[in-house]
Amino acid sequence: MAQALYYRYWGKARPDKENGPTYHLLPYHCLDVAAVGWQLLSPDKPTVNQLAAQLQVKPEWLRSCFVFCLALHDLGKFARAFQGQRQDLSDDLVKANPRMTYSERHDSLGFCLWLDALQGKWADSLQNNKANALETARLEPWLEIVTGHHGMPPKKALRVQNFFEAEDEQAAFSFVQDAIALFLSDFDFQPLFDRALTKRLKPVSWQLAGIAVLADWLGSNQDCFGYCDKPKDLMAYWQETALVKAGKAIAALPETPTVSAFENIESLFPFIRQPTPLQHYAITEPLTDQPQLFILEDVTGAGKTEAALILSQRLMAQSLADGVYVALPTMATANAMYRRLRNVYRKFYQADNQPSLVLAHGARELSQEFQDSVILAQQSQPDSDYLTGVIEDDQELSATAYCNAWLADSRKKALLADIGVGTLDQALLAVLPARHQSLRLLGLGRKVLLIDEVHAYDNYMQKLLAALLEAHARQGGCVILLSATLPQSMRETLVRAFHSGIDQQPPSLSNPANYPLVTHTPAEVVEQAIDTRTEVKRTVKVQRLSDQNEVFAKIRQTADDGQCVCWIRNTVKAARQSFQDLLDNGIPADQLSLFHSRFAMIDRQAIENRTLEIFGDSSTHAHRKGRVLIATQVVEQSLDLDFDIMISDLAPIDLLIQRAGRLRRHIRDAQGNRLRESGTEDRRGPPVFYLYSPEPNEAVDAGWLKPDHAGTQAVYPHLGQLWLTARLLECGQFTMPVDARALIEGVYSAEAQDQIPETLQDASVDAESKAMVQKSMADLNVLKLNKGYTWSSGDWGEEAKIPTRLTEEETVSVALAVFEDGRLKPYADAESYAWAMSTVKLPEREWKKAARQIPADLKQKIEDLKAEQKALRWTEVFPLTPETWHYYSAKDGWQTDTRGKE
Repeated sequence: MAQALYYRYWGKARPDKENGPTYHLLPYHCLDVAAVGWQLLSPDKPTVNQLAAQLQVKPEWLRSCFVFCLALHDLGKFARAFQGQRQDLSDDLVKANPRMTYSERHDSLGFCLWLDALQGKWADSLQNNKANALETARLEPWLEIVTGHHGMPPKKALRVQNFFEAEDEQAAFSFVQDAIALFLSDFDFQPLFDRALTKRLKPVSWQLAGIAVLADWLGSNQDCFGYCDKPKDLMAYWQETALVKAGKAIAALPETPTVSAFENIESLFPFIRQPTPLQHYAITEPLTDQPQLFILEDVTGAGKTEAALILSQRLMAQSLADGVYVALPTMATANAMYRRLRNVYRKFYQADNQPSLVLAHGARELSQEFQDSVILAQQSQPDSDYLTGVIEDDQELSATAYCNAWLADSRKKALLADIGVGTLDQALLAVLPARHQSLRLLGLGRKVLLIDEVHAYDNYMQKLLAALLEAHARQGGCVILLSATLPQSMRETLVRAFHSGIDQQPPSLSNPANYPLVTHTPAEVVEQAIDTRTEVKRTVKVQRLSDQNEVFAKIRQTADDGQCVCWIRNTVKAARQSFQDLLDNGIPADQLSLFHSRFAMIDRQAIENRTLEIFGDSSTHAHRKGRVLIATQVVEQSLDLDFDIMISDLAPIDLLIQRAGRLRRHIRDAQGNRLRESGTEDRRGPPVFYLYSPEPNEAVDAGWLKPDHAGTQAVYPHLGQLWLTARLLECGQFTMPVDARALIEGVYSAEAQDQIPETLQDASVDAESKAMVQKSMADLNVLKLNKGYTWSSGDWGEEAKIPTRLTEEETVSVALAVFEDGRLKPYADAESYAWAMSTVKLPEREWKKAARQIPADLKQKIEDLKAEQKALRWTEVFPLTPETWHYYSAKDGWQTDTRGKE
C-alpha cells in the first residue's frame, strides 16, 4: 500500500537531536491535540454538559464533532510556505518552494484552505448527495474555531495558491479523508442539518475556542508528546500513543478540587466573633439554581469582602461554580486581597485537596507574597512552551498559598486557577480582541466573578464591565459586585447587562433605593435593605479650608498636638510642591513623608511599607506622634490606613467618601494607640474631615477652581459635579450610612445635574461629551460576541492593542539606570527583577523632555542594553548621571526639570 502524502510534512520541530528526532510529523501532532481535546471534553465534566445544553446536543456528540475538528486544526501547516521554514530536517520531507514566502500565519492559511479547496473536495466526494454536501458547509464555523487556536480568529480572504502547491492540497485532503474515517465512521450528522445549531454555536464558540487553545498548548508539550518521524497507521497512533499520552498530560495538570459545603462563618473566618448584618445576609439568603447577580452596597468596614466570600462558597457548594476570580481596580488592591485570601481559600475545598491560588496582573512578579508561593519549573526543551508539572513543597503549603507552575507562568492562564486574584483588566481582556481572550473567558466560565470597588471605574471601563457581565452570565457564571458608593444609574446598567446574558427581562429597581442595600437577581426578593455594624455608624463633621495657609496652619497645629495628619492632593505636582512648602515652613523632615505614583517600584514599595508601619492598623502613639503624610490618590483605596486628621483636595463625592474612610478608621485611645476590646469607642473625639476647596456659591464662574485648584480641574474636569459635591458638604457634616445614598445621588442623578450653575454648564457639558466619547470608544473596542468567534467580531489586527483603560495622556515605562564600571546597571539594588524594580511610569510629555537630556555617549549603550535585556525591550531607559540626577531621588520621586525656573 502506497504511503500517504501527508507523512512528508512536519508539524513540530526543534533545533537538535540530543533528545531524539528533530521533528514530529504533522498528522501525529494533529492527533496529539485531538487526543487532548478528547480528554478535555469528557462528558462527565460540568463545562462540557453546560456547552452541550446550550447547543442542544448530547455531550458525546459535541465531543465527537469537536475532536474531529481539532484533528484538522493545523491544516495550514500543509502550506509549502510553512514547510519551507525548515529545510534542514530530512530529505523525506517536501522540498521548499522559494517563490512561496510564509507571510500569513498557518492558522489563517488552514481555514482558507478549508473554505477554498477542502470543503468543496469533500462535498464532491459525496457523489452529489446534497444533504451530505450540506454537512460540510455547516462545519465551516467549527473549523473557524479550531483553526483560530493561536488566540485569535483566522482571516478568510487569502489566496491559497500563494502558499500551497497542488501536492499540498492533495496531502491535506488525504489527511481529512483519513480523519473522517478515524473519527466520523458512526457519527450522527443529523444535528448539523439544523440551521439553528449554527446560531446557537455563536455564543458558545468563544469557550470552544478557549478549549482549542488549551488543547493545542498541551498537545504541543514534547515532555508529554515525544516526537515521531516515522510513518505509522493513524488508528494505531491514535489508540496506542495519542490517547495514552494525552491522558498522562491531563493527569499532570492540577486536579479540580472538590468544593466543601459552607458550615459557618467561624470555619472560614475564625477572627469573626459576630457576623455583621451583611454577613448574616450572605449566610441566610436563599440561592437559586441558575446564574445570579449580587450587588452588595455598604459602608467601609461593614465586612463586604467576607460576605462576598461566604456567598461565593455557597454558590460553589450548589454546583454553580468551581472557583472564584476576585477583580480589583489596581495592582496594589489586588496584592492586598491576595494577602487576605492566602489564609482562607483552601477552606473552600475539602481538606485533602490542593487548590491553586494565582495572582494575575501586569506586575505580579514584584509581589513578594506571590513569588514566595510559586516554584517556577524549568522547561527542559526549547519547544516546550507550556509547563504541565505540579511542583510541591510540603513545608511551603502550611505557610503560603499553593500555586502551580503551569498556571503561574502566564497571565493568560492565570484565570484557569481555582482561585484567582488580580486587576479587573485581566478579566476585561476576555471581552476585547486581545490574543487568547477566549482562554480568559473559558477560565472565568465556572467561576464566581467577584468585583470589588465597582464605583472606581470610568465610563469606558464601565461599558466594558457591562459587556463582561453579559458574557459571563451567558456562559452560566455568577457575579458578586461590591461598592460603598454606587450611583443608581450604574446599578441599573449592571443589572440590565447581566439579565441580557441570561435572556431575561431585568427587574424594576426602586429609586431612590435604601442604603445599605443588597440587590440579588434573579430572586424572589430582588432588593433587601440591610443594617450595618454599629462601629461604622458615625457622623463626620466637614470643615472647608479656603486657602493653603489655612491648610498649613491645620497641619502644623495637628503635628504640634502630637497627632498624625494626611493631606490628599489630586496631582503629583501639587503633592511635591506642598511637601516642599511644608519643609520650608519648618515641619521637620523626619516627621514629613511624601507618597505618590512616580517612584521607582523599589522606592514605592519601601514607602508603602513605611506608610503602613506609621499609619496602619498596628501603629502606636510612638509611630504616629506628629507625623505628616502628603499623598495622592495612592492612599485612597486598598491600604489599611488610619489618620487622626484628614485633609483632602476637592474631588467627586464618591472619592471623598473613600478618603474619609481613612479618617479614624480604627478604634484608638486619645494618644492613637489601638483598642481592640469589643464595644470600645474611639477616644480621639468627633472625626473632622477638612476639605480644601473654594466656596461653592451661586455666583461662581468658569474659573471657579483657578488658579489654586487648576490641577483638580485637570484631573476631574466635570466642574458641575465638583460644585455639587462642595455644596452638599457645606452643611457641615454627614452621617454614615444614613446620608450615603443622598450624597451620591445628590451629585450623579439627573435631577442634581439640573442644579449646576449656568456658568459651569459649558465645562460640565464638555466633560459629559468626553464621557460619551469614552462609551463610544468602548462600544467600538468591545468584541461583538453575538457574531461568534470570527474575524469580523472585533479589531483583530496583529498590531492592535486595545486598551482596558483610557488615559488622558499616554504613559511610558522608564527603567532608571546607574552607570558604574563602564556599564549601565539597574537603579534598584535587588536580587530579583532588578530592572522591573527600577521602573517608574511617566507621562509621555515628561519622558520626552527628560530623554533630550540623556548624554550622547550613553545613547548607544542604552540601545545595546535593550538588545541584551529582553525585559527592557518595550521599556525606555534613563541613566542617572551627574547631568541627570536632579530628575529623580528616593525621597521625592521623579521630578520635572525646573532648573532655571522660579
